[in-house]
Amino acid sequence: EVQLQASGGGLVQAGGSLRLSCVASGFTFDDYVIGWFRQAPGKEREGVSCISSSDGDTSYRDSVKGRFTISSDNAKNTVYLQMNSLEPEDTAVYYCAAGKRLTTRPSLLNLWVVFEYEYDYWGQGTQVTVSS
Repeated sequence: EVQLQASGGGLVQAGGSLRLSCVASGFTFDDYVIGWFRQAPGKEREGVSCISSSDGDTSYRDSVKGRFTISSDNAKNTVYLQMNSLEPEDTAVYYCAAGKRLTTRPSLLNLWVVFEYEYDYWGQGTQVTVSS
């Protein structure tokens, strides 16, 4: 059974840091894109960042560039999202997702931050709350 387990959320003050983890089971990371998405109350879900497991290439939405860092440990089937300088606007439920890189899917990684329908598997969310 394929599962993605997201964890690491919590309550933090503005300017603080959190590290989210996404552990995959039931499949290997080979040639997958692992993405982080978030959904704030009353808003649509949006892409935050993604990483290509095969070459480590990464992409970020503009509002988190320089503050968030995505990384992967393929041996552990785990992807991390280090979030620094958190802002109240970062408050949301964060989800991780995995999509197999296929020739029919975008080759440009920045499109994977936008097109959530390219992902095959989704984990449950983890709540991140940033107080001002």
